[in-house]
Amino acid sequence: MLYSPAKMAIVFVIARDWTLRTAVRAELRELGIEALGMESAEDVVRALGAGQMPAVVVLEGTAENAGEPAVQKLIERVPTVLIASRTETLPQLLSRPEGAAGGPRIAAIFYRPVRIAEIVARVRELLERGTAA
Repeated sequence: MLYSPAKMAIVFVIARDWTLRTAVRAELRELGIEALGMESAEDVVRALGAGQMPAVVVLEGTAENAGEPAVQKLIERVPTVLIASRTETLPQLLSRPEGAAGGPRIAAIFYRPVRIAEIVARVRELLERGTAA
């Protein structure tokens, strides 16, 4: 069944790994969910500047992209599905518990290796439950 909200929700897929970014984006779009693929914080800033606000963020949790101020501000406001490596050192922001003052809104953390279907299922759940911003 296609996802058909009254107002089309947008999902930001932020990942330097193009295979992760394109696979998640393709699966979401196949379900009728608008997904924008982004490689860097600059892409996030451009999208936000153009008036695009995501309902959910899928974030490849590398120190390089999760440490960017624009990305940190975004994940404080929007439910985030984090894809992490067990060996990656993440910024201090991500280690604060959800709901803490200024803390991130991490809705789920998946550790690599992860199936794209698991990520997409969690995003769909967030959108369908209406917990997205």
